[in-house]
Amino acid sequence: MNKMMMNRRQALSLGLGSAAALALAACGGSKESAAPAEGDAAAIKVGLICLHDENSTYDLNFINGFKEAMANLGIGEDSYMIKTNIPEGQECYDAAAEFADAGCKVIFADSFGHEDYMIQAAKEFPEVQFCHATGTKAHTEGLANYHNAFASIYEGRFLAGVAAGMKLQELANAGQLKGAAPKMGYVGAFTYAEVVSGYTSFYLGAKSIVPDVTMDVTFTGSWYDETAEKEGATKLINAGADLISQHADSMGAPTACENAGIPDVSYNGSTIDACPNTFIVSSRINWAPYYEYAINAAIAGEAIDADWTGTLATDSVQLTAINEAVAAAGTAEKIEEVKAGLEDGSIHVFDTANFTVGGKAVDSYMADVDTDAAYEGDTEVIADGYFHESEFRSAPYFDLQIDGINLLDTAF
Repeated sequence: MNKMMMNRRQALSLGLGSAAALALAACGGSKESAAPAEGDAAAIKVGLICLHDENSTYDLNFINGFKEAMANLGIGEDSYMIKTNIPEGQECYDAAAEFADAGCKVIFADSFGHEDYMIQAAKEFPEVQFCHATGTKAHTEGLANYHNAFASIYEGRFLAGVAAGMKLQELANAGQLKGAAPKMGYVGAFTYAEVVSGYTSFYLGAKSIVPDVTMDVTFTGSWYDETAEKEGATKLINAGADLISQHADSMGAPTACENAGIPDVSYNGSTIDACPNTFIVSSRINWAPYYEYAINAAIAGEAIDADWTGTLATDSVQLTAINEAVAAAGTAEKIEEVKAGLEDGSIHVFDTANFTVGGKAVDSYMADVDTDAAYEGDTEVIADGYFHESEFRSAPYFDLQIDGINLLDTAF
């Protein structure tokens, strides 16, 4: 499943505590608060619920995007609210209800496990729009005021994998690989589809440059556990990894790489300040376009998509600046070449010609798009020679275990 599939994510915002309290006081109102005047962004109030705080790269990315969107829309600090460290439990419903009672007309949440509680709030406050990142149920719930959003971040991870492949090729050419063939390590949180989709797309990006690359994956069982992530990365490095990447939200893995002098591709933001000698690049979802889209739709009284998927074209999928001091020569140019192929459709991340499962090509797969308790496949997702990720719903559903990737543990 996914970071989306049972638990989820984190937050961000500089000096949030007091600002959020002031914003809450300013959002006076009730369930019956009048809708904002059409086209008047200054009249609307919005809220953001985050699993963690700014110490989590995942949540920080959401918070920064939220603040950017507020500035772009002209929504002042007295008209938006941010709540951090909201668990994936009844606390999420309580936060959403508090926002709604305070007059907020659009409420966002950033973690998979928030979903059921956002749905609960959406049913109680039908005049408020509830927008949930990484969730899976909007298209089956059928609520006019409940929505899911994600992005084709697998394309960003593929591009980051290309950068990793370029570095591995450079190490190979210099005779600096630890073994006979390039090997990567990956620190994942859970064995959910979101994580599987992410590490597979990263691996395929690297494989497009160095076809003989393999990758070990270890899981921590937590979205944010700095100690476990650091230990996981260290385990992978000691097992022969030439380069590390991650789908977990702390600085644990990048720090382990910096300490060991191992190249690192991070996630959700640049780690160059803390890891100048090992950081190469990071992929991230830019959430600002979605915030702006949803809020503008609410202001105009227009329907918000049940499932919204940001893309390279909407500037929702981004790479940070490349650390030229660590990246291989020609990395930027190669990334631009591959990006152009992704945008014009000549390259597909999950092209079935580029991977096998159990030594066999995959020409058909029923994915669990309409998530149910048994997680049974319900939708054919392979057509035209590739796996159609994030097209039948916004949240990832790629969960194939392809050859070349070795899972060291699957308890999570």
